[in-house]
Amino acid sequence: MYKVYETERLILRVIDGTFAQSVLDYFNRNREHLKEFDPLRSENFYKVESRKKAIEQELIDIENEKQLRLWIFKKSDANFEKIIGTICFSHIIKGFFLSCYVGYSIDFEEINKGYITESLEKGIEIMFDEYKLHRIEATVMPKNIPSLKVLEKLNFKNEGLSEKYQRINGKWEDHIHMALLNPMVE
Repeated sequence: MYKVYETERLILRVIDGTFAQSVLDYFNRNREHLKEFDPLRSENFYKVESRKKAIEQELIDIENEKQLRLWIFKKSDANFEKIIGTICFSHIIKGFFLSCYVGYSIDFEEINKGYITESLEKGIEIMFDEYKLHRIEATVMPKNIPSLKVLEKLNFKNEGLSEKYQRINGKWEDHIHMALLNPMVE
């Protein structure tokens, strides 16, 4: 059984290839909404077989503790029919570094309902308590004010600007580095 976590209103879970169509539906529904903040996607990205292969790779990376992607469902969706978002803790490094990056997205119909904040709170708890990480980093384009506000609300600190850090929607974009330290790790 894959990991499943609950928050007050949400179910966060690791999924398998049987959810490939649901993942594809999420990305198709949100194609325009996510375009501004994602790398360019080829048409191949929007094929169910591609999503299934991506999920299979995620499961391998989860098993090897290199990442943890959790897909977000409302508790009211008892059959897990509609994905409303995702959070991904990637580039997990153990040893003397004990850190990772976090990325996330939410369905355009679910913006400003606090679901990403709620999901990230749980995800941070998992990374700090279960994975025993020391640091979580996020990079955000300066124009993505809602995302910056979420991270600030969760006590991430601004560590500076990286110029032309990631190629987003076909253009090199500056990103603000935000970081959160685990208060329980010395």
